[in-house]
Amino acid sequence: MEKTLPPIPVKRYFTIGEVGELCGVKPHVLRYWEQEFTQLRPMKRRGNRRYYQHHEVLMIRRIRDLLYDQGFTISGARNKLQELVQGERERRKAGIVPLEGMEAIEIDQEEFDAAMHQDDEDSPSPEPQHDARTVDPSQLMHLRRELFEIRELLTVGR
Repeated sequence: MEKTLPPIPVKRYFTIGEVGELCGVKPHVLRYWEQEFTQLRPMKRRGNRRYYQHHEVLMIRRIRDLLYDQGFTISGARNKLQELVQGERERRKAGIVPLEGMEAIEIDQEEFDAAMHQDDEDSPSPEPQHDARTVDPSQLMHLRRELFEIRELLTVGR
């Protein structure tokens, strides 16, 4: 039952109807999953209206994948989700923060250098240009880790 889901728009909150469309499930299924998966806790406002945040939409997509595509039972999906959450916590403690929905991109060093020099030729600027080969990889890893930490702080504040 492989169905391509639409991209998740950039917004702070989603209604249950929007989440149903984004995740390919009916609202009554979402309400049921709330009872079965304790990690799923949408904010409730007036009249018990549910408002989901981006990370909850991602979690619902993950639950849907486990149940519908991978064939897990509710109990099995609950256990697998707990394992995934625990694994993510351990990776974060170790300083490894993956981009959600993104895989690592490998770049050929020669292509990267050519792109860097092409920019030099297209638009000369008074600022000195840096050669990509002179950048210390440990500095890049430190910068990457800092950016992920900032990203995490921004997503938690939503």
